Amino acid sequence: MRKIIVLSFITLDGVMQAPGGPEEDTSGGFKYGGWVAPYSHEVGGKMEQKQMEPADLLLGRKTFDIFASYWPERADSWPGINDVTKYVLSRTMKKSDWKNSVFLNSLADIENLKNSKGSDIKVWGSGELTQFLLKHDLVDELWLNIYPLTLGKGKKLFDGGTIAAAFTLTESSVTPGGVIIANYKRAGQVKTGTIGA
Repeated sequence: MRKIIVLSFITLDGVMQAPGGPEEDTSGGFKYGGWVAPYSHEVGGKMEQKQMEPADLLLGRKTFDIFASYWPERADSWPGINDVTKYVLSRTMKKSDWKNSVFLNSLADIENLKNSKGSDIKVWGSGELTQFLLKHDLVDELWLNIYPLTLGKGKKLFDGGTIAAAFTLTESSVTPGGVIIANYKRAGQVKTGTIGA
């Protein structure tokens, strides 16, 4: 069985929309695209190397479109990105010129992929896909880069609802500017109790 790892850049209020640039995703009138740029010099080292290690990708169609228009010509910045398999959940798209792209169209396709042999599968961006995976308890790990700002409006990581689930922190660091890099793995059911009892 393969692990599905969700990687996301989020604000303190959970916004994940258009971290990379002003034109990345302006849907809904979003005007803060590129909000990670002022912190980009801080996030690096071992954690970033781990995030960028080659692994098969699972992407939503919108994120795939962004990646396919950017990464094929900039593979020096992300070694292996062109060689890994890019799985895309889409009901409308069936092919791409970006090599090693495979199209999925259902929950069963994702479950079959997760149950197959191979490397871990990383999900970058892909807000709607991530919410779908969380709702169906298919996320094994969350790797979050949490930036010290709030944006109020924008697509949020946990907008679409999820299930109750516990996670354990496996690795973390904080940059001098306050970016929290935290990796969590799924840890069973939520436990409750009474404080001081």
